[in-house]
Amino acid sequence: MGTLNETANADRLHIGFFGCRNAGKSCVVNAVTNQELAIVSDVKGTTTDPVKKAMELLPLGPVVIIDTPGFDDDDRLLGIKRVERTKKILNKSDIAILVVSSVDGLNSYDEELLSIFKNKNIPYLIVFNKVDLIDDSTKSEITKNLDGDIKNKVLFVSATTKVGIEELKKEIGKLKPDDADKSLTRDFIKKNDFVILVTPIDESAPKGRMILPQVKTIRDILNQDAYCIVTKETELKNVLETVGRKPDFVITDSQVFKFVDGIVPHDIPLTSFSILLARYKGFLSTAVKGVEAVKTLKEGDTVLIAEGCTHHRQCYDIGTYKIPKWLREYTGANISIETSSGTEFPEDLSKYKMVIHCGGCMTQDREMLYRMKCAIDAKVPFTNYGIFIAFVNGILDRSIEKIPL
Repeated sequence: MGTLNETANADRLHIGFFGCRNAGKSCVVNAVTNQELAIVSDVKGTTTDPVKKAMELLPLGPVVIIDTPGFDDDDRLLGIKRVERTKKILNKSDIAILVVSSVDGLNSYDEELLSIFKNKNIPYLIVFNKVDLIDDSTKSEITKNLDGDIKNKVLFVSATTKVGIEELKKEIGKLKPDDADKSLTRDFIKKNDFVILVTPIDESAPKGRMILPQVKTIRDILNQDAYCIVTKETELKNVLETVGRKPDFVITDSQVFKFVDGIVPHDIPLTSFSILLARYKGFLSTAVKGVEAVKTLKEGDTVLIAEGCTHHRQCYDIGTYKIPKWLREYTGANISIETSSGTEFPEDLSKYKMVIHCGGCMTQDREMLYRMKCAIDAKVPFTNYGIFIAFVNGILDRSIEKIPL
C-alpha cells in the first residue's frame, strides 16, 4: 500500500486472460486496457510468465489485469511449469476471460480451461478474437457448434481493429461481484458509537504508515457515522481513564490481545483486526472451529504457518517466532513448524495437523477461500492468527461474542 488513497491489490478485481498460444490474449489485453501492457508477437509462446498490472479500468474501477502464458504449452518441462503457473493464477481470478482464435476455434485445451472455470465457480466470458479474419458464415458456424449453456457468454472481437472491445469491457463489468454489503463493522458498529483502536508501533510495524486492516477499519467506522480514537497499547489505560466516555467497542492488534484484555473492562466488547478480516473474507466460522485442533496436537505433529505476503522477517516475527512459541507453550509438545509466504501455498496439505494463516490483508478473498477449501478437502483444520492468539490466551469467546458469525 503506497498511500492511503491507493487501492490495495487485495481489494482490486482480478481479471485473468487465458487461452492457447497465439490466440491473441496479449493483443486483447492491450486493446481492453488501451495500453501496451503485454508484449505481442506472431511467435507462439511470447508470453512466458504471467504479466500483472494494477490499474483503473472503466467502468470497473480498480482492477488487476493478468495476462497468462499459453495453456497448450506442454511440449517441454518449462512449458509444463508455465501451465501450472497459469492454473495458480486461476485461484486468484475473480473473472476469467478465455481468448480463442476465431480462425482455429475451440480445442481441448480451451475445453479444459472452461471446465476449471466452472469447477472453481469463476464468472467467465469466451472471447473469439481475430473476427476480422473470418466471414459471417464462419462466425455463424462457430456459434452453432457451441453448447447452449455457454452461447450467452460468447463475444466476437478483433484486437487489431478494436471491433467488440467496448462491448467486452461492458460485459466484464456485468460480472463484477456485488460487494456493496461487505463491511468490517457495519452490522455491529452503529451511528455515534465510540470505538478505540489499539495499534502497536514496534519493530514489526511498517515505517511511516499503518497496516491495511487498521486503515480499512478506520474508514469503515467513519462510514457508519461513528468515531474512533487510535492509540498504542501502552497508552490504552490512560485513554480509558481520561476520554470521558465508555467505548462501545475496542479493536486491537492480535499480538497484544492478552495485554489489552487485561486492561479493558469485561463489559466492553473486545475483538481484533485479524478476526474482523476473517469474517470479511468469509472464513470466520471455519477458523473458530479449526482452532480447536490445537487441543489435539502432540509431540512431533507438523503445523503449517502460512502468510499471504512476503516481508522482511524481524527477530521476533509473529509467524516464525511468536506463534511457534505460543503453540509449543500451550501444547507442551515439540511441534514441528513449516512456513509458507506469498503465493507459495502448498498444494498437498495432508502431512499437516492444522494450518494457521495470517489475516490475509494483502490476499484476495478468492485466494483465501481457495486456501481454506484446500484445507477442508484435505480434512486439515484451518484457522488464522487472530483466532489462534485469542484461543491460546483464553479469550476467544470474548473476542467473538459481539461479532456476528
